[in-house]
Amino acid sequence: MTSLTKRVMDALTSTMRINPDEYSMITSPNRVKSFGYALAGWLYMLRHQKNTRIMAVASIGIFAVALWLQIDFSGWALLIVTITFVWMAEFLNAAVEAVVNLVTPEYHPMAKVAKDVAAAAVLLGAVASVMVGLLILGPPLLQKFGILL
Repeated sequence: MTSLTKRVMDALTSTMRINPDEYSMITSPNRVKSFGYALAGWLYMLRHQKNTRIMAVASIGIFAVALWLQIDFSGWALLIVTITFVWMAEFLNAAVEAVVNLVTPEYHPMAKVAKDVAAAAVLLGAVASVMVGLLILGPPLLQKFGILL
């Protein structure tokens, strides 16, 4: 193996050689406990993040409208993926904010960048989800009200 090949292979495999148990206080080999941690995170979001509560109401509303309009399976699939994408972006945004607050409790311009960029990801997902929702729900909704034949 050439020196260049070895350096490239070392660079590509260096991350996978790191054992997370050496750096983390909590790692759980128990899948039930891991599920519990994830559920705890979701409940945290619902309790402490106002936008998540708004998203929950909006998600339920969209699902109710989709049921009422009898959306087909592909429409349901796109709605579910889109809504999940926005939820995931919001959860990651909150995680970024928590880590930034933990690392630097005082104001720092790069902390602001991290938080603003994470928030922008949520905004991008929300705008995309509205567009997908309009494409899927708009025509049958207009047809239901006799606006579009």
